[in-house]
Amino acid sequence: MNSPRLTSIVIVLADSGPFTRECVEHALASDVPVEIIVVDNGSNDGVPESLDRAYADDERVRVVYNRANLGFGPAVNRGAAQARGDHLLVLNPDCLVEPDTISRMAAHVDVHTGIVGAVVCDSDGRPDPASRRRDPLLRRSLATKLGRGGDAGIDIAGPWPDGAEEVEIVSGAIILMPRQVFERLNGFDETFFLHCEDMDLCRRARDAGYKVLLAGDVRVLHGKGGSSRHRPVFVSRHKHRSMYLWFRRHDPAARNPLVRALVWTGIQAHFLVKIPGQLLRKRR
Repeated sequence: MNSPRLTSIVIVLADSGPFTRECVEHALASDVPVEIIVVDNGSNDGVPESLDRAYADDERVRVVYNRANLGFGPAVNRGAAQARGDHLLVLNPDCLVEPDTISRMAAHVDVHTGIVGAVVCDSDGRPDPASRRRDPLLRRSLATKLGRGGDAGIDIAGPWPDGAEEVEIVSGAIILMPRQVFERLNGFDETFFLHCEDMDLCRRARDAGYKVLLAGDVRVLHGKGGSSRHRPVFVSRHKHRSMYLWFRRHDPAARNPLVRALVWTGIQAHFLVKIPGQLLRKRR
């Protein structure tokens, strides 16, 4: 009988808060062999250092210090470069896995699989629609905004599957990949500083002939964490930039210069409109 493969778990921090300790503890309780590579993007909250001290005698955990915020994708790539496992699990620091989460996700991996995602849920157990989505092409985005979703929109309606379902996009809060596939795709595109890098990775995996699967039978608690709350405008600015970058890279509509200009203007306007509310919520 073959022994379970080592899974390398990469967790990126950026002032992500004390919830990270619980995330690491849950991951270490997995029923498969794991190593955890915590990559810190210049945090000031002391969490990376506390993890370093807490697990100084545990060879399964190591902390990599970037000393600056390199962005999510670049940080994952640096962690993955140190990975020794056959599988790579990218995990948000506000996600809690169960002991069998990784093994159940890995059960869906075959030679055609590029990425496996899970159903991420809030504290009340409600699934996040972003767990499975279609590519946010302009026509789909407009249909969703105008309330004409269904098969024409981004979100996928209907019940969550009991097993694996082939989809276009899974949530980057937790993704499992064969490490060889990650390397063949050259990891995350580092042009994306924050947000949309998971959508880009899913698209490139599919373009390369791999399947993107949602493990509908796996639920993961997602806390929607600290970095966004501390720096809402910073995060929003990069999110909007990444939305436009994804559009330029993958949407056929971007070939039209007029459409491209209109989309850029719309995204910038949306970012500016959001700022007052974000600053108000931060003060509260």
